[in-house]
Amino acid sequence: MKTKPVGPIPNGYETRDGELAIGTRTASDLVASAGQTPLFVYSRAHLDRRVAELRAALPSRIGVNYAVKANPHAAMVAHMDPLVDGFDIASSGELAMTNAAGIDPKRVSFAGPGKRDDELEAAIACGVTLNCESEGEAQRSLAIGHRIGKAPRIAIRVNPDFELKGSGMKMGGGAKPFGVDAERVPALARSIINEGADWRGLHIFTGSQALSADAIIEAQGNVLKLAAKLGDDIGRVLPKLNMGGGFGIAYFPNDTALDLSAVGAALHGYVEDLPPSLKDTELCLELGRYLVGEAGVYLCRVIDRKVSHGTTYLVTDGGLHHQLAASGNFGTVVRRNYPVAIASRYDAEPDDVVNVVGCLCTPLDRLADQALMPRAQVGDIVAVFCAGAYGASASPAAFLGHGPAAEILV
Repeated sequence: MKTKPVGPIPNGYETRDGELAIGTRTASDLVASAGQTPLFVYSRAHLDRRVAELRAALPSRIGVNYAVKANPHAAMVAHMDPLVDGFDIASSGELAMTNAAGIDPKRVSFAGPGKRDDELEAAIACGVTLNCESEGEAQRSLAIGHRIGKAPRIAIRVNPDFELKGSGMKMGGGAKPFGVDAERVPALARSIINEGADWRGLHIFTGSQALSADAIIEAQGNVLKLAAKLGDDIGRVLPKLNMGGGFGIAYFPNDTALDLSAVGAALHGYVEDLPPSLKDTELCLELGRYLVGEAGVYLCRVIDRKVSHGTTYLVTDGGLHHQLAASGNFGTVVRRNYPVAIASRYDAEPDDVVNVVGCLCTPLDRLADQALMPRAQVGDIVAVFCAGAYGASASPAAFLGHGPAAEILV
């Protein structure tokens, strides 16, 4: 029977007693500890290693911010606090999460179109930096600041004329709901400064999920050039430049991991040759998926093994209501298999071609198609890797009423 390959399993996962081990614990032990499947498991060791790799590759001048939208699990946010320099949020709900974690609001920036007045007021009141997405949002922020007697900390999110080539989601270039078109930024910045705001600089985010080092290097060079020009046109020092991120991870067969060393080397060159207007500017990257994506594994249990017209199905208690992206329903044009394995038979030889599906009443609920795996039976545990980002919080957990998955950090 024809097979379809699964994506590459990230480094750092091992076998213990024939099972997948996450950290020092087997999949069955983790499930027993949580008391249920489905279960998201996030690895502290993976998180620590990824940040250490970044620090080693990047110039010390460039900070690392965690984009909370990638994974807002409370234990995850708390673990990232001492590892990163700042946090990027996209709602008042995420603001509440960073506040609950005891994170200094001055380390937090708030982006996203359509911020409500109550969200703006909450952010201004506690001292979070607003990455304003429009002239209207800036004016509302200033009016709220005047009303509550506190100058808002304001940066401008820029919609540049270029994009991050090859990115999974393009966030800049052409007409976009994100940011202020570059040519309108200087006038808006001068207005914000003149009206008494605490000027915090620029946010230029061009795209996400890019695996090409060359594309990222080119975009970062363009970001620095644009920021320098805008700073000159504004006529004031840029206190901070959020350069965005876009670093991707390998999800699918034939994906090649991002060459971090090449990106780091290029950034060293850029930092050594910064234009005068950026010499004293605080620089940072905004990363989410790249920091946490490979640190997560989604575990679900086989509850039925069935054959239909010669095709074998492993029916699990998981599915797209927890792992929308792995099902292929989160922006993927052609569905390809994520890294998937039989966690409880992790060291067994693959000899069975199966479709792994979820428990929902829809043909969209697929976790692997025609995958060659060790023969699994009812009760075995399935692992979906690269589940640390845009999993639990980005999936329709309420769909069909099965409820959310458990989440643990180990």
